[in-house]
Amino acid sequence: MAGGLGTTSLPWLAPGPPAGSFALIRSFTTSAQRVDIQLSRVRHVRRAYGIDEIALAPGGSTVDPSLVQSHWHLGGIERPMPIIASAMDSVVDVPMAVHLSRLGALGVLNLEGLQTRYADPTAALERIAAVGVHEFVGLMQELYSAPVREELILERVREIKAAGGIAAVSATPAGALAFGHVVAKAGADLFFVQATVVSTCHHSPPGQDKLDLKAFCQEMAVPVVLGNCVTYGVCAELIEAGAAAVMVGIGPGAACTSRGVLGVGVPQATAIADCAAARDDVQRSGGPYVPIIADGGIVTGGDICKCIACGADGVMIGSPIARAVEAPGRGFHWGMATPSPVLPRGTRIRVGTTGNLEQILRGPAQLDDGTHNLMGALHTSMGTLGAHTIKEMQQVEIVVAPSLLSEGKVYQKAQQLGMGR
Repeated sequence: MAGGLGTTSLPWLAPGPPAGSFALIRSFTTSAQRVDIQLSRVRHVRRAYGIDEIALAPGGSTVDPSLVQSHWHLGGIERPMPIIASAMDSVVDVPMAVHLSRLGALGVLNLEGLQTRYADPTAALERIAAVGVHEFVGLMQELYSAPVREELILERVREIKAAGGIAAVSATPAGALAFGHVVAKAGADLFFVQATVVSTCHHSPPGQDKLDLKAFCQEMAVPVVLGNCVTYGVCAELIEAGAAAVMVGIGPGAACTSRGVLGVGVPQATAIADCAAARDDVQRSGGPYVPIIADGGIVTGGDICKCIACGADGVMIGSPIARAVEAPGRGFHWGMATPSPVLPRGTRIRVGTTGNLEQILRGPAQLDDGTHNLMGALHTSMGTLGAHTIKEMQQVEIVVAPSLLSEGKVYQKAQQLGMGR
């Protein structure tokens, strides 16, 4: 991978396995050339990198931003923006899903959220925006204890499609088991099966039904996106199970506290690169090309650029979209696991309202911190790096750069401007 995330840039990412059977992917690991750090006398660990620790290095050519192409395909659907709005109640409702579709992006509706528990979720959303910090968890557990109603799943999907939007919906594996037939009946365009960690090897208590991901993907008439994962092996297994795309990221989201609560996660740059390596090796071994979606921890245009350079085909973002005037969260943002009745793995954060959706995605930017005109940032970065397409952007040189966001920014930091916010 010349000039890309190869062993010359980050030595922990090893080359792919030899060409051959697709089944070889299941046993391949990237440990052969990784750099180990001694944690103790008997334990060695691998260094992993977050998005803020890397930078993209320009090559020998540049391209006018007007000439770059950021189109991508997901489940047979082509989109000009490699951006998906997260399946969170603060981010996507029916009008937002339709608006995102019209602008060239995608919005995913949470089928286990407020939109399918209440015929009119307005009052619930207003209570969440108004509640105090100490009463928040209890209120969320109360509101999300109302049952999911199948007729509302049908209604929401049909509302999106009737307005000309792309009907992408999401559920946990348990929700997919319960409502998959309803999603198919409603005629959804994409079905995201999401959990903190999803794998094809899940051990359930005796007598408890579990979702067979491979059978589910085969039986659903709708393309199924699976996630989340952060490792080469699991990503390859999800692709082999029939995923239309794989989501990568555990715990980096703005409102997510899983890393603190569970201690689980892998920094996004490493996670994306490892999963992208699995995707490429599957294809080289005769399997399909399955897009990788970086999910979580993405706030600015630069974050999107670095995720794609690490190997992602698209990104899923929550808090940047929650800041739109049209967002249902009313200036607040919370994650899918926040209302858990036993172990909340998220919180409510105030993100404010900074502009309309088009300003955030396409501009013109009204802020100087990289959170407006995300597509303009991507196109400009691609042009600066000489990348005509997303595939070429995935090959640019990456360097480890822990001082990238602080070097020379003393005045911005002191005055809370631009990158100093």
